Formats: sequence, structure tokens, C-alpha cells
Amino acid sequence: MSETNVQPALMRIIENIEKVIIGKRDIATLSLVGLLAEGHILLEDVPGVGKTMLVRALAKSIGAEFRRIQFTPDLLPSDVTGVSVYNPKDLEFQFRSGPIMANIVLADEINRTSPKTQAALLEAMEEGSVTVDGVTRQLQRPFFVMATQNPIEYEGTYPLPEAQLDRFLIKMKMGYPSHKEEVEVLNRVEQEQPIVNLQSVITLDDLLDLQKAVKDVYVDQTVKDYIVDLVGRTRSHQSVYLGVSPRGSIALMKSAKAYAYIAGRDYVIPDDIQFLAPYTLAHRMILKSEAVFEGVQVESIIDKLLDWTPVPVKR
Repeated sequence: MSETNVQPALMRIIENIEKVIIGKRDIATLSLVGLLAEGHILLEDVPGVGKTMLVRALAKSIGAEFRRIQFTPDLLPSDVTGVSVYNPKDLEFQFRSGPIMANIVLADEINRTSPKTQAALLEAMEEGSVTVDGVTRQLQRPFFVMATQNPIEYEGTYPLPEAQLDRFLIKMKMGYPSHKEEVEVLNRVEQEQPIVNLQSVITLDDLLDLQKAVKDVYVDQTVKDYIVDLVGRTRSHQSVYLGVSPRGSIALMKSAKAYAYIAGRDYVIPDDIQFLAPYTLAHRMILKSEAVFEGVQVESIIDKLLDWTPVPVKR
């Protein structure tokens, strides 16, 4: 993506994030893709690579209300959604909102809590509302969840079921910084954390306008056929037990519209699909046991499917 074409407001957000997170331009861009497409992101990586700092920087950049939920094995669904508490003075129950009632929510280490509590969060993500004691309360807009999880090989984790993974628009990894980038990290935090002085560069109203503009990005019929053709091939691949659902097709299209808008275009091109396919499709696929045993990677299958799927040419 050429920097000269990026929407000015979005470029300011990316540059703001890069004051805190060094050398991760693609990660910052993908975070914006999820935010603009009104989806949610799952960030999987080892502790200490800056997952929490990324979400805090994004929230500060747009002046959003930010809440962090630290998921633990004993966390209850009511600790996420809120609870009704009896007030003896007024002789009635009063609702005390949980941390889910914010614009940007960091669900930290989501795979360390029980499936019941995971489901409470994912219901809010899917429905945009929470129900407590039979009363449904709408979540404020914009509403964006970035959930982090440690690799499932780590002890003490509850892997997210396939149906819940499917609720995330994008799944990505940050990875370790290079030697040069890590030295720069040390230089920046030597006196003070850069996040302390980070200022917002757009307002929430600006963000809502950007989200609305993303919906108007044009997707040609040939590109839609390309998406469906690519997704369909995941369902018939010999190494895949469960292919991508139609929700995955929708996620890829919505992500591509946001990515095109960030790049300064009002239309989607096949290159957008090819860049985003690994991030939007990989976590929706389940490999056959023999493929897992042989060490086959989902990402390598997607790369091959991209090679095999004819790219549309508009004449």
C-alpha cells in the first residue's frame, strides 16, 4: 500500500500508533481494517510483544472510551456484561454496566477463561447488545473488540471453538521485532512510555463517518465471483476437513472494502483480496488430522488456492 494514497485521517492514526508500536505497519493497517469494517480482531501471540499497547494506542488515537478485561479462569459472564444490584434505599434493582460497555474493548487472554464467559463476550460482539436479567441493552457505537490469546500450546488455555472463531473478522499475529526495531523500543521507553503522551487525531463522529463511507466502496461482480470461487475451493481441498463458511466470504468482502478505502480507492481490486485472504480465512478452516500430523499449514493451503484461482480481469 502506497503511503501517498492513504486517506489523510487514517494515515494520522497509523502514524500515531507507530509512535508506540514500531515496525508493524501492516498490523496497524489491519487493526484499522477491522475497525472501519465494524468487525472484531483476534490477535494471537506470545506475551510481551505489544498486543495491549496496540489496542490502547488505537483507542487513544480516536478519542474512544477504552476498557480492558483480563480474562482469568474464575471470571464470570456478569463480570463482562454487568450485573443488577439491589438498592435498599430505592427498593429496586439497578444495573451496573460491565467493561463491555465501551467503544474499544481489549479482551486480554480470552483463551484463559471458561467457555461460558467466552460466549458472553462473543454474544455481545455478534449482536451489538447484552442481555442481563431479561433486559437487552444496546452497546454504544462505534463498538470494537480486539481479543488477544496466547498460542494454544501454552498450558492453562481453553481454545476457542470453531463457531466462536468464525465471529472474528480477522486473526493476525504481531511477531517479534527485528534487532533494530527492538533497540528503538528501548530508546523510546527509557524515560517514559510513549503511550502516555499520545493524543487523539480524529473524533468518534469522524470515525462513524469513515465507517459509513467504507460501506459505499464499490465491489464489482467479477470480484465477488472471485471471492466466492476462492472460498469455495477451501471446502473441496483434500487436506481440509471444514472449509470457510459464507460468513467468511462476507468477512473477506467487508475487509477488502475497508482496505481499499484506507488505500484511497472507492473500489476493490483483486490485490486487496489476495492480501487479506490469509487474515480473514485461515482461522475459519480446520485441517484433517492426517494433514496436521504431516505438518501442513493452513496459510500454505491458502497461498496455493490463490495461485489456482483465476484472477478476474475487467475488460
